[in-house]
Amino acid sequence: MSEILGIKLNTAQTLIRTIKDAYCKKKHQDVTIKEFCEYKGLPYDEVFNMINKITPKHDKQSA
Repeated sequence: MSEILGIKLNTAQTLIRTIKDAYCKKKHQDVTIKEFCEYKGLPYDEVFNMINKITPKHDKQSA
């Protein structure tokens, strides 16, 4: 999260707690990529690819 948003680790930890509160999660429950993206308004596919270091393939258009 800190790398995706370019924020410090402490700020990311605070954000995780805020997202957990928003989704009524307990301390031991994880925040999913989908929940993170919904909360921050980010495109799921792009974040998923960034986390998994997947480079999207672009279709070549014929001239």
